[in-house]
Amino acid sequence: MSRFERLRRYALILRDRAERRVNQAQNYVRANQNYLLAQGRLWVGRATFWLAGIAVGLAAVGFALLTDEAAHLFRTMAAEYPWLPFLLTPAAGAGLLWVTRNYFRGAEGSGIPQVMAELKRPAGIAWRPLVSLRIAFGKVFIGVAAVGAGFSFGREGPTVQVGACLMSFIGRLLPTTLRIQQHHLLVAGGAAGIAAAFNAPLAGIVFAIEELSRSVESRMSGVVITAIVLAGVVAQAFLGNHNYFGYVSVLGETRDLLQTILLCAVVSGLAGGVFARMLVLAAVGWTGRLAGLRAARPYFFAALIGLLIACLGWASGGLTWGSGYEETRALLDGYESVPWYFGPAKFMATVLAYLTGLPGGIFAPSLAIGAGIGRDLAPMLNGQAIPPTVMVLCMVGFLAAATQAPITSFIIVMEMVNGYSLVMDLMATALIASAISRLISRPLYLSLAENMIRQQQPATELLPGEKPA
Repeated sequence: MSRFERLRRYALILRDRAERRVNQAQNYVRANQNYLLAQGRLWVGRATFWLAGIAVGLAAVGFALLTDEAAHLFRTMAAEYPWLPFLLTPAAGAGLLWVTRNYFRGAEGSGIPQVMAELKRPAGIAWRPLVSLRIAFGKVFIGVAAVGAGFSFGREGPTVQVGACLMSFIGRLLPTTLRIQQHHLLVAGGAAGIAAAFNAPLAGIVFAIEELSRSVESRMSGVVITAIVLAGVVAQAFLGNHNYFGYVSVLGETRDLLQTILLCAVVSGLAGGVFARMLVLAAVGWTGRLAGLRAARPYFFAALIGLLIACLGWASGGLTWGSGYEETRALLDGYESVPWYFGPAKFMATVLAYLTGLPGGIFAPSLAIGAGIGRDLAPMLNGQAIPPTVMVLCMVGFLAAATQAPITSFIIVMEMVNGYSLVMDLMATALIASAISRLISRPLYLSLAENMIRQQQPATELLPGEKPA
C-alpha cells in the first residue's frame, strides 16, 4: 500500500469519527432542547395553574366584600324602614329566580353539587354546562343580591363553583400542548374557593380530598395544593391574616368534656341529619300541594317564600336574615345577647331559602344554626364546659351532619376559631354527628349531584348562546 493510500485511509477514518462526534453532539443538543421545551411547557402550565389559583382568591375576596356590604345595607334599610323587607324580599325572590332560570341556569343552589356532577360526568355526553364564566358571574351577582334581600344564604359553597368556573376557563385558554386535565382544574378551583372563603388553606386541601375527589394523581397533588394555598394567601392579603370568627376562648381537656362531646354530637347530629334530609327531599322526591305549586308557579312560590322569610326575620328582630355570621360572632362573644330561639328560627329560614332554588350556600347558616343549638345546650350542662366551647362543638357537629364531611368540617371550624386546643374534641364530635346523620339522610351534596347528572341525560334545553359542554 502506497503512502498516498494510507494517508487517504486515515483521512476517511478521521472524517467518519468527526461525523460520529458531530451526530452525537447534535443528538445531545436535540435531546436537551426537547427536555428544556418539555420542562418549559410543564412550568408554563404550572404557572398558569397557580395564576388561576390567585384569580380564585381575588374572586373570593370580591364576593366576600360584596356579600358583607349587601347584608349590612339590608339590615340598615330594614331598621330604618321596617316595612321594606315585606316588599323587597318577595319581589327579589321572584325576580332573582326568573333571572337565574332565564340567564344563569346551572347557578342554582349551593354550587358544590354542580362541581361534583362535572367531576362525575360520563364521557362523551353533551349536556348543559355547570361550570362557565356565565355561571360564575350569575353565582356572584344573584348570590349577593339574595343575601342583600334577606335570604338565609352563605357565600362559601357558591365560592366553590365560582372557583371551579374560573379555573376551568383559564385552563381552556392554554394551548393544546399545555392543557391540564379538567378533573384537576375543577378540584383545584373548588378547593381554592373553600380555602379563600374561610381563610383556611388546610380546609381547602382536605375538602379537595374528602368531598371533591378521591383519586387525584400524586404527580399533580403538589400543583393542586399550591394553587389552593395561593388562593388562601391572596384572601389573607386582602382580608387580613385572622380567623373567620376571630380568637375565641375554647378551652378544655377531652377527658373533662366527654359528656359535653356526646351531648353536642348527638343533638347536632340529629338536627343536622334532619336538615340534610329536608334539603334532599326538597330537590329530589318532594310531593304534595306545595311541591305542585312550586313546579307550576315557581316565581309565585319564590315570592311566597320571600314573604315568609321577611315575616320570620321581622319576628326574630332581624336575626334570621343573611348568612348568620354576625349572630354567630355575637354568640361566641357572649351568648346572653342572642335569644334562645335563634337556632330553630335560623334552621327554618335556611330551609325556606333553599326551597326557592336561588344561588346560595349553607355552610355559614349551618355554623350559625350549630352555634344556636350550643347556646341552648350550654345552660343545661351545669358548668361542665364554658358556653363558647359548647357552641363550637355544636357548630362542628351540625356542619358535619349537614354535609357528612366530618374531616373537612372539623378542620374548617378549628381554623375558624383558633381551636387547636380542642382538636380531638372537634374531631370526635364531627365523626359522631356525621355517623348519626347517615342514619337519617343520604349525603346531601352527593344526592344533589346525582340528581343533576340524571337531569342532564339526555341534555336539557340550552340557554341562548350556550354550547354543550
